[in-house]
Amino acid sequence: MAARGLLAPFHFHYKFTAPPPVPTCISWLRKTSLRRPRHALFFCSHSRPPETGISNYRLQFAQKMAMAGLNPNHRIAIAVSGGPDSIALCVLTLDWKSGNSNAANNGRSKTIDGLLAIVVDHGLRTESAEEADLVRGRVLDMGIKCEVASCIWLDGKPKLGHLQEAARDKRYETLQKICIEQRIGVLLIAHHADDQAELFILRLSRNSGVLGLAGMAFTLQRFSEFPIFSGKESKAHSILLVRPLLEFSKEDMYNICRGGNQQWVEDPTNRSRLYVRNRIRESLSNMSSVFKAELQATISACRRTRLHVERICRLLLNKAVTITPHGYAVIDLGVLHLIEAKDIYIAKFVTLVVQFISQRHRPVRGNGLKLLLNYLRTTPCKSALTVAGCYVCPAPGSKGTRVLVCCSSDSSSHTVLKLCSQNCYESSELEQIALKIEEGIDNLMPDLSSVPFLDATSSDAVLTEAKTNGILSNSSHESIVSLQKQESENFKAVTEATSDPTSGHSISSSSKLIRPGQVGYFMNRFLLDWNVPDVSVVKLGAEGQCFCSSCIFDDEMVAEVRCMVDSDWMYLHDLSRTKKMGDSSSENGMVRMNYANLTAGRALATLKSIPVAARRALPVLVNAEGVVLSIPSIGFSRCPHLKASAVFCPRLPLGGGHSSFL
Repeated sequence: MAARGLLAPFHFHYKFTAPPPVPTCISWLRKTSLRRPRHALFFCSHSRPPETGISNYRLQFAQKMAMAGLNPNHRIAIAVSGGPDSIALCVLTLDWKSGNSNAANNGRSKTIDGLLAIVVDHGLRTESAEEADLVRGRVLDMGIKCEVASCIWLDGKPKLGHLQEAARDKRYETLQKICIEQRIGVLLIAHHADDQAELFILRLSRNSGVLGLAGMAFTLQRFSEFPIFSGKESKAHSILLVRPLLEFSKEDMYNICRGGNQQWVEDPTNRSRLYVRNRIRESLSNMSSVFKAELQATISACRRTRLHVERICRLLLNKAVTITPHGYAVIDLGVLHLIEAKDIYIAKFVTLVVQFISQRHRPVRGNGLKLLLNYLRTTPCKSALTVAGCYVCPAPGSKGTRVLVCCSSDSSSHTVLKLCSQNCYESSELEQIALKIEEGIDNLMPDLSSVPFLDATSSDAVLTEAKTNGILSNSSHESIVSLQKQESENFKAVTEATSDPTSGHSISSSSKLIRPGQVGYFMNRFLLDWNVPDVSVVKLGAEGQCFCSSCIFDDEMVAEVRCMVDSDWMYLHDLSRTKKMGDSSSENGMVRMNYANLTAGRALATLKSIPVAARRALPVLVNAEGVVLSIPSIGFSRCPHLKASAVFCPRLPLGGGHSSFL
């Protein structure tokens, strides 16, 4: 599996020779020592299948790429580990892009334009850099440009208990960074059908619902840390992740490598029972082909259900939700009750709204989701609640028929400011690809009568309905339930054995300080851009400048960004009524006083249109003494020469980043 394999880049540098008639595995030994590496890796080769077999794989791959809206002219990156999955993906992508079935034998002197392989070196083992370089050399020999990206662990390397999760997050972050640098909008990942089966059992053991059991999406957007910022035109920036091998089996991966005349590597650490996927993989390997086929059919049924639910949610978002420029949402409960939407629709719908407003990656689950469902089912609503980083309450003047969803500023770890170091490029190709995918969705949209599991409230209910509908036989159902129970027990045992109260990947808080000329991203929601006159001009008080730095800034010319508090609008109220401020006897003092009075009055008028609950997530700039300098979202500034703006530009758009296209 490509994404998992990237955790441990592999050793192999031998060129492929005529394959033997039976599979072989040969251990790699260091040139400088006869000692085998601590985590011994093996490269493998198998006899080559008939040409008709590889041709069928090429045809299926081309169909999947077309379904993803892609053609050979698009610039594409591939995540490569060196394992059979990612090598098979390289073989098929190279053939597809070049239109030449022998492209993989052309060598590095004839690399294909617009195709880049990326090998991630996690830096978690001393030999990882050498291994990554060997993988790079092998991919270059195939005729694909290749780059090694080394991970930088600013907060320290992750502990064992969180290793795979932290490595996965860092891997995708690194892959996306390289894609942005290389101006590539599409990243191919080598996940396949066996990976989906493993994930199904994993999520089944954690009691996921039907949407979670649908597994990995064929295509989805991954949004970058910072949006494209260009004033009022700022918008979220993403790359497109495509998994074209999701319907290919693990055995297909081996066949494609053989057909492409390529070697791959096997990592023995993938057999460690410490990791959940390894345990599940071992159990599934002993199952019959009939069982595996029925399991894939169940996953496909879950994916049809998810596709249908996401279509309904898009309709609900368009009809029932209004997003305001100040960063809060208004839900019209009348629309939800009018269509008598099922719980599964409402659950997905409210999850998307809450994720958008809070800008947190993890969806709301468990008791939090139950609270939200009960809340939206009650009309008129009269109470308020805080859940999943959001404050939910009745909209003023609606008599409980509309609901506000506002970002909660209670969590200090959430109200952080990130300084934007660079602009992201904007890919016009990506928008065109997305349109093609959307067009393809209409043809694939299942009929409601063929959508199962809409009323299933648990993973057990999904399995029971699958058996009732003939998707699963009695024996397969019993085997899956056994696997579910087995993995649940293994999970408890391994968790207890490896628990470490000090383990975990710490997250450092970003600074809340911003300096003139910098662009900041506040709470993943507001892009802040502010400037003051040149420091030398301010200090000297040049003619024509009515700016007094001593009453606004300290010597460092820095401001703190925080969320709005109740005392801020009281301050604006008092300031709007103040007749004297500073040295009003001087011309400069009068200019500042009049300007502050004017903008405070305008800001108060704007505030009246913003519910009190929503005001508390607006960014405020203050100086070292806590004096309010600017509230850019509502147009307040203490001085005419302090230019500040705040544009609501969430990192993840509504419905984006978590839901799949297909």
